[in-house]
Amino acid sequence: MNIDIITLYPLFWKNIINNYSIFKKAYIKKKVFIKIYNLRKYGIGNNNKIDDYQYGGGYGMILKIEPIYRCIKELKKKKKYDDIFFLTPNKKIINQKISKITSKKKNILFLCGYFKGIDQRIRDNLITKEYSIGKYILSNGDISTLVFIDTIIRLIPGVIGNIKSAKTDSLYNNNIIKNEYPLYTRPYKYKNMKVPKILLSGNHKIINKWRENKKF
Repeated sequence: MNIDIITLYPLFWKNIINNYSIFKKAYIKKKVFIKIYNLRKYGIGNNNKIDDYQYGGGYGMILKIEPIYRCIKELKKKKKYDDIFFLTPNKKIINQKISKITSKKKNILFLCGYFKGIDQRIRDNLITKEYSIGKYILSNGDISTLVFIDTIIRLIPGVIGNIKSAKTDSLYNNNIIKNEYPLYTRPYKYKNMKVPKILLSGNHKIINKWRENKKF
């Protein structure tokens, strides 16, 4: 998969790609290729201006149409995108089904939002899909974009060590949270707190029945 990201903070993404486990694994295994594009390079004038006041008045600056339009048009000349995403609080919240569908795409582009928002003409004419990670406001769109990408790349075969682990996640097959059972690991005993003996029995039929009864 090829993921392109338009951002005002390229160093944020470079640190994530080079150091954050799931992103680093995906890159090393050549399962995901992420390219970062600095929106300021497409800014207007000597100061590379990328924002301006709202028409009609109002508080907060808006990302200008020209830099975004030029950047996306330039990228589209090099690559055909399956989708161009924009994360915004007022749209449908992403779920596991959306992540699974997106993980099967070849080329996708993300535009990170900032300030009060972006010129609506970009949303109307260039963005193909808009999603939300929740009904709240973040300081920038890089954070919400990071969350969405994380949910996507971990589902690409070969990224995580065992795809069965991802497929047994509580949200894998449903859009709502399924009941989960208690999870334990070593050591067996810690400060008089013990792991239920049944989990050490090796009898998976009994263990599965126990887990089913213990779901919460």
